[in-house]
Order: sequence, then structure tokens, then C-alpha cells
Amino acid sequence: MKKVCFGITLALAALGLLLGYALAGPEPDAQEPFEQGVAALTQGNPTLAVEKFTAALKNNPKMVEAYINRGIAEMNLSLWGDAVGDFDQALELAPNSPEALYNRGLAYSRQEVFDKALADYTQAARFAPKDWQIYYNRGNTYLDMKKAKEALKDYNRALKLHPQAPEILHNRSLAYLALEKPEPALADADKVIELKADYARAYYSRGQALEKLGNKYEALAAYRHFLNTGNPDADAPLLQKTLDRIKALEGK
Repeated sequence: MKKVCFGITLALAALGLLLGYALAGPEPDAQEPFEQGVAALTQGNPTLAVEKFTAALKNNPKMVEAYINRGIAEMNLSLWGDAVGDFDQALELAPNSPEALYNRGLAYSRQEVFDKALADYTQAARFAPKDWQIYYNRGNTYLDMKKAKEALKDYNRALKLHPQAPEILHNRSLAYLALEKPEPALADADKVIELKADYARAYYSRGQALEKLGNKYEALAAYRHFLNTGNPDADAPLLQKTLDRIKALEGK
């Protein structure tokens, strides 16, 4: 599965698939706008992508790939209901499409319709059992539901398929923290930093693990690093929590 990256509640999740034109038989009137839509989506212009995929579907209303990619573009625009509608259309035409199921699961997750998201991820895994993104995002949904044990199982599955993925290791660190297991949480946070030194949130997770282990000064160093490197917009809630933890530790 190719992917476009996109923020979710706890980390970056792989958003969608840019599918190639793979229809049976030539559809020149649909092919050109479809390819233009893929180009627009790849270049970060989801509004234009929606327009082009809509034009492709006008010429060929049975183009599964266009529904899926238009849904991905709509998710980039936070049009979750429209996206679900497009994935529904794709699944009417191709009921076993793991791409449509996976992406609909992402859309449901963003709307916090967690039961439907889990059902879609589980069904997608049946048809694409070696796709790490499915298990990773199902794990994220479990973590959002505060079901850390289930999340941990899915992160372990994802890591078997993609062992060096910092985003999986980071979220597994969060699951360990939720389960009050700071030692493996610290090990995962350190591994993330080893793989990707600019993964700022890993320093916050490292600080949490060190604090739980009673290592005050190392925790402070990790928190301060995150304070200096976190994204002021995307990480705003965590940055405030970091300030609170620094003040609390300095006051001890």
C-alpha cells in the first residue's frame, strides 16, 4: 500500500493509497482526469484531486480506484462523511477491497466511530494480512479507546512486518506506558530516537518512562528536549503537559 501521511490523535498514521489505473478495458475519457487527480493528491492539492476524480467518475461511474482516491482526498480536507460515502461506493463495486476497508476504517477512526473502524480494519486484514499499516492503525484505534493490551498486540503484529518503523515503536511505547510498564516503554522510545533522532514526541515518551522509573534528572532532560523540538501547533497539548511535568519535577 502506498501512503500519504496524516496526523491522528496519538501519532502519524498512514492515510490511504494512491492506486494506479487498473480497470479492465480502455476508458480514455476517465483515465486522463483520474491520473490528474492522482498527481494533484500526490502534490498536496486535495481540492483539485476531488475535482479530477469526480470528472473521472462522471465518465466511468464504476471506477473503484477513483472512489477510493476521492475518499482519500476528502479525508485530507476533513470531509469524513463524504469520504465514508466514497468508500461505501467502492465497496459496493469491490466488496473485498482491503484499500477501501482500510481507508474507511481511518475515516471512522477520525470521527471516533471506533466500533466500525475496528470492524473495517479487521476485515481489511483478512484480505491483506501482510500490510503493517492495518495493524498499526487498528492498534491506534484501540489506544484511543484506552484498550492498551489490544493495542500492544497489534503493534507487535505490525512490527513483525515492519521492524524498523519509528511510528510503530513510538506508539508501542505509549501502550507500555498506559500499562504501567516503563522499562519496555523506555526501550522503545530510545529505539525511536536511534532510528530517527528528530522524532520529537519520542523524547516526551522517554521523559514519561524515566519519570515513572524515578530518574528525575534524565526525565527533565528528555522533557526539555521535547519542549525545544516539538511542533508548536501539532504538539501544543503535549508541550503544555511537558511544561507542567517540568514544573512539578523542579519543585520536588
